[in-house]
Amino acid sequence: MSRSESKQKFLSGIDTSHFKRTDLDSAFLRILQHGLHGISFSAYLENQSPGSQISEDQIETRMKIIQPYVKWVRSFSCIDGNENIPRIARKYGLKTLVGAWLGNDSEKNELEIEGIIKIAKEGNADIIAVGNEVLLRNDLTEDQIIDLIKRVKIEFPNIPVGYVDAYYEFADHPRICDLCDVILANCYPFWEGYPIEHSLAYLKNMYYLAVKAAKGKKVIISETGWPNLGTPDRAAVPSYENALNYFIDTYTWANQENIDVFYFSSFDETWKIEKEGDVGAYWGLWDKDGILKFG
Repeated sequence: MSRSESKQKFLSGIDTSHFKRTDLDSAFLRILQHGLHGISFSAYLENQSPGSQISEDQIETRMKIIQPYVKWVRSFSCIDGNENIPRIARKYGLKTLVGAWLGNDSEKNELEIEGIIKIAKEGNADIIAVGNEVLLRNDLTEDQIIDLIKRVKIEFPNIPVGYVDAYYEFADHPRICDLCDVILANCYPFWEGYPIEHSLAYLKNMYYLAVKAAKGKKVIISETGWPNLGTPDRAAVPSYENALNYFIDTYTWANQENIDVFYFSSFDETWKIEKEGDVGAYWGLWDKDGILKFG
């Protein structure tokens, strides 16, 4: 029996509806130890945020923590030391979804594009993501994003090039969807206010809307997760149990259906409080100090 078949056999029987907390902890650990497809890599330590210089030592320390449990690492930027994440991930035998962070600063965008081209030419990118939720933030126009994706794609005909955004943006922007080699869809029932008991059904709906827009191209869930602390968003309530239930439900389904998921996130990030409120700091499977939060 292959590893994927073994994993599917184990996960297929999980039903979290009547789990006690100890049962949830046990199921979480068993899934984690079987291995996740991928995870979003949180590089920032306490008192760091985007714009801080990230050291190779802190990247390596955190990479050692997650390496036993994942196959892929997703990075978000190619400047300020983040460019070292793909190389260090490779050192630990991990595949890489490498992102260039695009915003409304054209000079920084240029540095990001130059950085991602350099990383890929060094052989450290398995999938390239040109931008993350740029349409959602209204930072660039569709034409501007398309021009940047084309600029990268022409350099790498043999590496899948995509773009990351909320699942519905691909249906709303078919030109971008048609240009991408792979569709990288962020799917968050939490941020749309859905209660935990309906979250898996809603996650499936998000994914299949992206599949419909993809017209046969591969769709990867590039982000999904649930916080364990913080202020509720409508009917979506952060809690230890809800975070575990969401994780277990997500991977039970994803492994049964062979769907690639990059879980959000590896480590808690306190800098996110400024943009997302208190809940923004508590999406990690590990806390800000690198301690596993569950199990």
